[in-house]
Amino acid sequence: MKNGHSISWRGAALAAALAASVAFAGPALAQGKVLKFIPESDLRVLDPIWTTAYVTRNHGYMVYDTLFAVNDKFEVRPQMVDKVDISADKLTYTFTLRDGLKFHDGQPVRSADCIASVERWAKRDVLGQKLAEMTESWTAVNDKTFRLKLKKPFALVLDALAKPSSNVPFIMPERIAKTDAFEQVKEAIGSGPFKFVKEEWVPGSKVVYVKNTDYVPRKEPPSWASGGKVVKVDRVEWLIIPDSATAAAALDRGEVDWWQQLPPDLIPLLRKNASIKIENVDPLGSIGMIRFNQLQPPFKDNPKLRQAVMLVVNQMDYVIGIAGDAKNGRVCASYFTCGTPMSSTAGSEALTGKRDAEKAKQLVKESGYKGEKVIVLSATDQPIVHAQGLITVELLKSIGINAELAASDWGTLVTRRASKETIDKGGWNIFHTWWVGPDLASPALNSALRGHGEKAWFGWPTDPKMEELREQWFAAPDLASQKKIAEEMQKRAFDTVPYIPTAQFIIPTAYRSNVSGVIISPVTFLWNVEKK
Repeated sequence: MKNGHSISWRGAALAAALAASVAFAGPALAQGKVLKFIPESDLRVLDPIWTTAYVTRNHGYMVYDTLFAVNDKFEVRPQMVDKVDISADKLTYTFTLRDGLKFHDGQPVRSADCIASVERWAKRDVLGQKLAEMTESWTAVNDKTFRLKLKKPFALVLDALAKPSSNVPFIMPERIAKTDAFEQVKEAIGSGPFKFVKEEWVPGSKVVYVKNTDYVPRKEPPSWASGGKVVKVDRVEWLIIPDSATAAAALDRGEVDWWQQLPPDLIPLLRKNASIKIENVDPLGSIGMIRFNQLQPPFKDNPKLRQAVMLVVNQMDYVIGIAGDAKNGRVCASYFTCGTPMSSTAGSEALTGKRDAEKAKQLVKESGYKGEKVIVLSATDQPIVHAQGLITVELLKSIGINAELAASDWGTLVTRRASKETIDKGGWNIFHTWWVGPDLASPALNSALRGHGEKAWFGWPTDPKMEELREQWFAAPDLASQKKIAEEMQKRAFDTVPYIPTAQFIIPTAYRSNVSGVIISPVTFLWNVEKK
């Protein structure tokens, strides 16, 4: 039993989703092979540059392609690019597109499309912003060849263009990519392996994609986002089923084929069905976080209050809350993904030392906090987010902070966290999220560590010292020097607390045994997947 319902109960959400599927799809035979997929949350935002929400990133990978991509060895590989020539002085990169690239509206992919897309992405992405600082010009040589000229050598050019997660540099038609980077695009037209069927998109119920028959895959085998994106089904339906019992029933009965994120409490139940495979397909795991709004009180200009919260955070509590079992997570007191080169224990006593509620209460008093309401955003359709929110609200109350949980669905949370208003006008004070390992692996990628004020990621901390250290990291001559600077950045973060890492954990996925070809990757990809 879960949420008061039997696992065999199909539920209104499933009925609505399946009814919509029949209404829109027509006769099943006309559809060909259909993969029915339950995504991590509802798709509310179509623009993968405007938001870092992973459901929108995953939508982006369905629709768009990238110039380069990273494989499972963290190696950069060409994707839309056929070849790249780098000048001897490392200042000029000349890119030539491969043959056969075509947008879903039938237009060929041109150099102008690539340039406009990269320039728009660079205004929003943490690594793209650095690339933009180093850029003197982008120019089109012809429709298939374009050139980047740098102000000075920048070793991470290709790494930036191959960025696998969060804000991904997807390529859009120039007319769409010319949209202001801080406004959402209104069309989802790419050159990727699937086409978005806008006419069948029902927010809160269903998202539909069909195979792009004009897509020409690369010949290399798929590895993470690189290689051949061979589509082996005719149609993919994302069915939005926020109630986990209803989703489990749908998978158990074979009414859906794949459930992207399986709540840990349902693993034992679904393991009883021999027709269901439950696996961890993310080799690095994910990292949760508590994010503070530093534009609004009480956390604005108040590191002492943020430190008070950190003083009572026990990461193992969050591991259990998120993953259900200690074996599915770990303590990771690092601002850079544990298990990657930049991770360290520098300054980590703030999270690994004695949890001290009395000292935290004293810090709350010293901070000048006067009982203001603290709004903690949560998403009830995201177990990872909601579990963190419930734990954090109780912690806040235990140290004298007047916390209130504002529960909604993830799509609403993603929209609300963009608000810079006060809480009485729809703003917020804390929200929770999680990141896949690659997104927090280094100062170049960790958006949440940036300290450039209102241009920073949601929460908008201002920390010139952190920005200075980040610049030093980019200029470091070798890995050893980078590690030392990353340690200084981490010590700074434990002092200023832009966010609190909560846990490193595994999110299992579950699919029917007639599904094969699932790619092992931090990102969920639906190419290469077969359904018998």
